[in-house]
Amino acid sequence: MYLIVVYDINEKRVNKVCKFLRTYLYWIQNSVFEGEVTGANFEKIKVRLKKIIREEEDSVIFFKMPSEKGMEKEILGVERNEITNIL
Repeated sequence: MYLIVVYDINEKRVNKVCKFLRTYLYWIQNSVFEGEVTGANFEKIKVRLKKIIREEEDSVIFFKMPSEKGMEKEILGVERNEITNIL
C-alpha cells in the first residue's frame, strides 16, 4: 500500500517520530512522510508511534492508497526532498 503520514507532535517528541518514520518512509517536508509499505510494516508503524506519542496531545493522520499510481501529486514551488532511488 502507499502511505502518507501527516503529524502534529509536541516538540519534545517530534525528533523521535521523525527519526522513526525515516526507517520506513521518505521525508517529504515538515511533518509529512510518504512511501510504499507492506500491511505488516504499516501495523509496526502504528504500534511504534502509539508508544512514542501522547494520544491526548499529539495527532498522526494516515492516508492509505492501494498504490502510488492511484494518486496524482502536483507540487507548487520548491520540492523539499525529492524522492530518488539509489541502486
